[in-house]
Amino acid sequence: MDIQKISDSFIGRINPRLVSWAFKYLKAVPAVRRKLEKEFEGLMKDIERQVKPYSKTFTTYTGIPEKGIERDDILKQMEEFKALEEARWKDGFASGAVYNGDEKHIRFLNQVYALNSQANPLHSDIWPSISKYEGEIVSMTAKMLGAGKAGASGKPEKQICGVVSSGGTESILLAMKTYRDWARDKKGITHPEMIVPVSGHAAFDKASQYFKIKIKHIPVDENYRADVSAARKMINRNTIVIAGSAPSFPHGIVDPIDELSGLARERGIGFHTDACLGGFILPWAERLGYDIPPFDFRLPGVTSISADTHKYGYAAKGTSVILYRGSDLRHYQYFKATDWPGGLYFSATFAGSRPGALSAACWAALLSVGQKGYMEATRKILETGTKIKKAIREISDLFILGDPLWVIAFGSKTLDIYRIMDYMAGRNWSLNGLHKPSCVHLCITLRHTQPGVAERFIDDLRSAVTFVKEHPGEKGGMAPVYGLAATIPVRSIVGDLLERYIDVLYKV
Repeated sequence: MDIQKISDSFIGRINPRLVSWAFKYLKAVPAVRRKLEKEFEGLMKDIERQVKPYSKTFTTYTGIPEKGIERDDILKQMEEFKALEEARWKDGFASGAVYNGDEKHIRFLNQVYALNSQANPLHSDIWPSISKYEGEIVSMTAKMLGAGKAGASGKPEKQICGVVSSGGTESILLAMKTYRDWARDKKGITHPEMIVPVSGHAAFDKASQYFKIKIKHIPVDENYRADVSAARKMINRNTIVIAGSAPSFPHGIVDPIDELSGLARERGIGFHTDACLGGFILPWAERLGYDIPPFDFRLPGVTSISADTHKYGYAAKGTSVILYRGSDLRHYQYFKATDWPGGLYFSATFAGSRPGALSAACWAALLSVGQKGYMEATRKILETGTKIKKAIREISDLFILGDPLWVIAFGSKTLDIYRIMDYMAGRNWSLNGLHKPSCVHLCITLRHTQPGVAERFIDDLRSAVTFVKEHPGEKGGMAPVYGLAATIPVRSIVGDLLERYIDVLYKV
């Protein structure tokens, strides 16, 4: 076989201009990589100083100490860490991250955790209290998200059920694994595909990699809502699930869940609402009179929902709930081992042993906050969002992406938005830098509803815009990196650099 002839024949059938462009592009890749490496060489040192600030001021332990250190000394060191880090979120400088932060609430959850610190749901015979907590967490969350209402009632086997997971990522992973196994069993699908908006959480891409489910990304429209017509065109015989966000993490926009789930129902496909961010805000916002598009189990096409209790449910990190329309579907999530020499083994989620104390704290949070507490918290957050949106819209160099409620993404057509983010970082604000399009967002929490916080954010943002306009050539900070990462076409290069960042996190 003459490989060269075959190769020449194949290349000969390709557009010569395309071949020329491809070779020029591939030739440029090493140069681009070198440029990025140079940019990141100094930056990695800055990153290491940021993520490892204690390396020169506190003892580093690379091995277990020969003699145990006094407990009081260990606690003292942790108190020092707490004092240094608490200031970064307590006064409302962080986007998301800490969703409640009230001292009395934290103290209460810590007491609950201490009482249940030894509990492990894997041993349900020893700690049946955890089963009670988790069953009731699921029931309370399901009722909040439409269980028992129009579209969610019916036969017992179709009633809303679920489990408690470790966080939103695990909830999404569990749901995608469930749909994969359901489709293989019920439809014989061996090459599964999922349809997810480009603005969907990265956990869907993680599920795609972990479970070998092909992911198809649908675009968003000018309002940053998922394109329903694009989803319709992508459906084929291998499609197992469509997903939508309520709201999306990047832009805070609720996708057209009604239309997307209706499309899924027509085709006999699963539909997952990712309400990890909004599950404990949107129901209360609706009751407060805000115009909230339908997204929950009242829509008959919605077959699963993820909602994070450790965000706006104000539970301790990390708990989440994954809900299903019917126990038959939930069963595909379970793991069972019936022939293991160690005995009968089963688990509802990925973990075996789990900290039962987190479930206890979650249960306690839901009970202690109550419906009135969630309503009041939501009111404060959305009113703060309205105030900040109004101020941003009054700054001519900025624009808000879509019409969000409390996760507010903003960009600029005239200025480098990442340099504005750098300036804000210099004022202690920790904002989220986003891509496609280049923008920044502030995820509003109860920390931002404290007196004076919104006003301080607005004043600092105005100062940031003025500074960047008056100093167009100034460099430094993360702006060049975000700019390169946003525009570089070879995404594997950016991925390589992210690997180096993770390596730094584990460096001692």
